[in-house]
Amino acid sequence: MIVSIASGKGGTGKTTVTASLTRVWKKPLIAVDLDVEEPNLHLFLRPNIEESATGSLEVPIVDESKCTLCGACSELCQFKAISVMGTLLLTFPEMCHGCGGCIALCPEKALSPGKRELGEISRGRVNGTQFLAGRLHVGETMSPPLMRQVKSRLKDIIAANGRDAIIDAPPGVSCPAVNAVIDSDVIVLVTEPTPFGFHDFKLACEAFSPLCKPMGVVINRAGIGNGEVYTFCKRKGIPILAEVPFERAVAEAYARGRIIADLSPEFREIFVSMHAKICELAIRPALGEATHA
Repeated sequence: MIVSIASGKGGTGKTTVTASLTRVWKKPLIAVDLDVEEPNLHLFLRPNIEESATGSLEVPIVDESKCTLCGACSELCQFKAISVMGTLLLTFPEMCHGCGGCIALCPEKALSPGKRELGEISRGRVNGTQFLAGRLHVGETMSPPLMRQVKSRLKDIIAANGRDAIIDAPPGVSCPAVNAVIDSDVIVLVTEPTPFGFHDFKLACEAFSPLCKPMGVVINRAGIGNGEVYTFCKRKGIPILAEVPFERAVAEAYARGRIIADLSPEFREIFVSMHAKICELAIRPALGEATHA
């Protein structure tokens, strides 16, 4: 089973929930940080990193002696990562999406595959839990290709070891967030009961519902704001899996990099119960698109 922890915006407590759920998970598990632009799950789990590898993107390299400046590659590329300018064929690797179309299309075989580094992929372990994460280089904008490489590693690990996976997804509803949750068996949305939190929570429901995955909600900082989130979830049939109370102890633990489930038996029980509800949710039929929309 693959569970993605997502949110409509940053700062809702997504990583806090991921770390605590990882702590109480009862089956062999791999925790995955797919928020490659700002990974911070390691700050809470504190894994021993055993392996690091470079994540890269395939980009075209031009052999000018073969190029006839026909422009076929430039016409194909929607992102203008390769262009004919006068008597030159110029490539712009930072704009390339790595589809390989230009290389396959070139009639003169003047383009060959090269590599551009995107970031780092780390693998480690904390107690009995495996850990996998990607980290994008500073200034790099192409996060989905690195995320796909992390997910490829995850697929291999699951195939070899049969582990469950919990994914800390990027916040928001853009391409990286959808890319993170698309292969999940269950999507858990973390929100807070404030007008701003509710607004972005609705956007997340609209973005992820076409995937037709079972979805549940964690209400973080419960006790503040208003009841709009609760009313919406009841109307749409989206189960509330857990409520994390708005308490000073939670904020202090987060600031110190501690896991919330370790604070007390009461907090641990919140996530133990959440684990059971996620397992139940995974075997239910997913709510249809019309239900979530």
